[in-house]
Amino acid sequence: MRRFLRPGHDPVRERLKRDLFQFNKTVEHGFPHQPSALGYSPSLRILAIGTRSGAIKLYGAPGVEFMGLHRENNAVTQIHLLPGQCQLVTLLDDNSLHLWSLKVKGGASELQEDESFTLRGPPGAAPSATQITVVLPHSLCKLLYLGTESGNVFVVQLPAFRALEDRTISSDAVLQRLPEEARHRRVFEMVEALQEHPRDPNQILIGYSRGLVVIWDLQGSRVLYHFLSSQQLENIWWQRDGRLLVSCHSDGSYCQWPVSSDAQQPEPLRSLVPYGQCFTRRAGPTPAPAHCCFSVPARLPFTIFQGGMPRASYGDRHCISVIHDGQQTAFDFTSRVIDFTVLTEADPAAAFDDPYALVVLAEEELVVIDLQTAGWPPVQLPYLASLHCSAITCSHHVSNIPLKLWERIIAAGSQQNAHFSTMEWPIDGGTSLTPAPPQRDLLLTGHEDGTVRFWDASGVCLRLLYKLSTVRVFLTDTDPNENLSAQGEDEWPPLRKVGSFDPYSDDPRLGIQKIFLCKYSGYLAVAGTAGQVLVLELNDEAAEQAVEQVEADLLQDQEGYRWKGHERLAARSGPVRFEPGFQPFVLVQCQPPAVVTSLALHSEWRLVAFGTSHGFGLFDHQQRRQVFVKCTLHPSDQLALEGPLSRVKSLKKSLRQSFRRMRRSRVSSRKRRPAGTPGEVQEGSAKTERPGLQNMELAPVQRKIEARSAEDSFTGFVRTLYFADTYLRDSSRHCPSLWAGTNGGTIYAFSLRVPPAERRMDEPVRAEQAKEIQLMHRAPVVGILVLDGHSVPLPEPLEVAHDLSKSPDMQGSHQLLVVSEEQFKVFTLPKVSAKLKLKLTALEGSRVRRVSVAHFGSRRAEDYGEHHLAVLTNLGDIQVVSLPLLKPQVRYSCIRREDVSGIASCVFTKYGQGFYLISPSEFERFSLSTKWLVEPRCLVDSAETKNHRPGNGAGPKKVPSRARNSGTQSDGEEKQPGLVMERALLSDERVLKEIQSTLEGDRGSLNWHSHRAAMGRSLSNGGAE
Repeated sequence: MRRFLRPGHDPVRERLKRDLFQFNKTVEHGFPHQPSALGYSPSLRILAIGTRSGAIKLYGAPGVEFMGLHRENNAVTQIHLLPGQCQLVTLLDDNSLHLWSLKVKGGASELQEDESFTLRGPPGAAPSATQITVVLPHSLCKLLYLGTESGNVFVVQLPAFRALEDRTISSDAVLQRLPEEARHRRVFEMVEALQEHPRDPNQILIGYSRGLVVIWDLQGSRVLYHFLSSQQLENIWWQRDGRLLVSCHSDGSYCQWPVSSDAQQPEPLRSLVPYGQCFTRRAGPTPAPAHCCFSVPARLPFTIFQGGMPRASYGDRHCISVIHDGQQTAFDFTSRVIDFTVLTEADPAAAFDDPYALVVLAEEELVVIDLQTAGWPPVQLPYLASLHCSAITCSHHVSNIPLKLWERIIAAGSQQNAHFSTMEWPIDGGTSLTPAPPQRDLLLTGHEDGTVRFWDASGVCLRLLYKLSTVRVFLTDTDPNENLSAQGEDEWPPLRKVGSFDPYSDDPRLGIQKIFLCKYSGYLAVAGTAGQVLVLELNDEAAEQAVEQVEADLLQDQEGYRWKGHERLAARSGPVRFEPGFQPFVLVQCQPPAVVTSLALHSEWRLVAFGTSHGFGLFDHQQRRQVFVKCTLHPSDQLALEGPLSRVKSLKKSLRQSFRRMRRSRVSSRKRRPAGTPGEVQEGSAKTERPGLQNMELAPVQRKIEARSAEDSFTGFVRTLYFADTYLRDSSRHCPSLWAGTNGGTIYAFSLRVPPAERRMDEPVRAEQAKEIQLMHRAPVVGILVLDGHSVPLPEPLEVAHDLSKSPDMQGSHQLLVVSEEQFKVFTLPKVSAKLKLKLTALEGSRVRRVSVAHFGSRRAEDYGEHHLAVLTNLGDIQVVSLPLLKPQVRYSCIRREDVSGIASCVFTKYGQGFYLISPSEFERFSLSTKWLVEPRCLVDSAETKNHRPGNGAGPKKVPSRARNSGTQSDGEEKQPGLVMERALLSDERVLKEIQSTLEGDRGSLNWHSHRAAMGRSLSNGGAE
């Protein structure tokens, strides 16, 4: 049978690949993009959020998550969880109703859509006749009462959505049953509110927008009570004992109406205007609880309402007010309030409500307020984190954090969380079935406001551990000690800022562009938009210290170059007080102050390397001195002097360069020889290549690479930096080295002399350029990696010292792997002669955007694993390439090729997982490994009714719902269209533009945008952290 197999097809290898590789999109971290509806089930203790793209997400205890997507990408306007059932009904803006169920399959719950329904009127009826405004699920039977714009209330039966026309409550029927004095006014328009009697399910309340409120008897089809207000109705609330109604109105007032069997009282019991005449906002596009009032035994009632602020002075504020026992606070949110709900004890037999938490869904974040603790502090979120509280500019993942460092980071973060409530997380429905994470992982995100946030990325829930701010190092317009939420005691209205979303940056130059953390030493390097490079050390105590400043002139006083971009940030000269955590001790300022494009830290040698569009440098942060700088500017790189915050790029020059490239492409195609391709690499010390490689015939799936001109702009742009202890000068001695790759296809290699530990502070670190390699096709260098004598990537700094890795083989010959945008090439060291290569550039124009080393463990054999390259292309494909033979293993379609910003934001982990932004506020997590799979799996039981207040759930988990397409894909297989949140988001061009502007910045020049989206993440020692 073997003679019938394709050449190179190995059945044993194919089986092994199935044990190593499997592609899954597992979970979405962060806050849903553009939320539009909120729902809550007191019996299940489950929170539901709907979005404008048609997605619904359910959250319970930490790790209990579900996601579904409507087939029509219409906005979700309302979500209603059916009482006592694992079912919910959604209303979309196309007037369609959808029934969803949580069904148990294989021991875990899954969210599935069961039925859909559109309410239709008689032929010729106006669309408003059946346009749904309010949905009321009845508690005793599976009925939905649907209020409409025409004033009629329709009834449908679940689960089949069968319309019960004989139970329709028409506006005419209500009008006929009103007293004579109430019929003379035009009291009917759309239904604004529907409520079921808290004690008697045979009574429902109907509120009309013109101010009429009636209590309707379902059995007798009659009006029991009616209430008439002179103001437009916004919403209504019914007290638990059924004896009091509270209505809120458009003039900023709310009224209390008694419900009794006595004579009808036409006037309200009380009418209050808490902030004066104004406009009471409605939460979102649908009626929402704009007012709530709770009677509490032995205590004064809570009054909670949205809006009501004076329009002239506070018309732009998004507020929810809480009044209780003489205390009044207007919680001020930085984004529009969509909806809110109040959590109370779920015991239906209780005589009074007992509110303990206020849950507010804003447009950009979720906020939970503790109503039982004095001062009403916020509750810390275990999930639904607002990742984009300041726009994300970069990210960095570190795997397998040592326990000591983990505890120190958590301890520093806990001191920042003193303002949070000690209440356990109140939304705790469901049970997480996912086992505890096997290791501790960190995801670090850099932000536009100069902060770095540390996230626990070990499991399903992405939880904030610690926030580092670099603002204190620099002089800005805002005092770092200023409390923006502080307000005088006598000021009115009593506003208090809540939430973490703050999209405004004091200075765009503060933006973080590169992050590098050493998990063994606790050293951290961060680099920013204005050429600032900070080296920080973890300190458990607060300290007041001066940050030493060193300037690195990358132009080396070259004449004829003039920087046209932004100025450097002014650093504080005196001592600065830093809170416990990572504290900076040295600032390296690049000149010109261009964006730092690459960063590498070697904590064992105490060296940090940095690169910009002008060159790169090496800094000794132990002796606080500069080792060397290297200018990489080409004479044609004038655009590199314009800066990312400048718009002075010449359109004529851009067009001229484009036409030159087109002409060169035509000429080279006419001169192309039919066989072979010349060697692509020249190297400075040994410019020879094996003749066999020069005449190698191209594989069918590859094409010849177009050579790029040295005159192309940004050729000196430093794309990657890499430290390695290898054979650079001769094969008898290995030495520390620094490698740098540029946008013009040039690789610089510097040999380093690092003094031994006993003389480290006495002798300087010395560097000397040993080699310069120029790729013939001049494609940008995306990654550099050195393999030891066993063809294994060199370990991370200090990894061997901590007995977490084997010592590298320094006996056999080392190999150098250079990854450009268009090909992979392996060279022998120290001669730098080409050994083998792989061209990933296919006919459709694929380019490498990200590359990282990952370890893939077998799901069958615990002790077996392989190191491979994980590669992301500009087409959104992910490929796994073997080391050191460079053989493609598998290929998966991961990100849509149109999602340029999603591709630019992708980061790989050390164990075959990855993250990328599907919206400005959400990371999609995926896995290429069969062994390392962080996927939520949970169970929700409809019989589960908790009467106790919830606690923080255990570990994080979620279920594989029908909405998520997670399955193995073979090499070259296209991904089947699944109902994934990403598809809904990326079908909206506005979302794509928003992500791109977040990552690239509106202030970036056109040339910077094009190159930054393509910028690859440099390989660190041993691969991704």
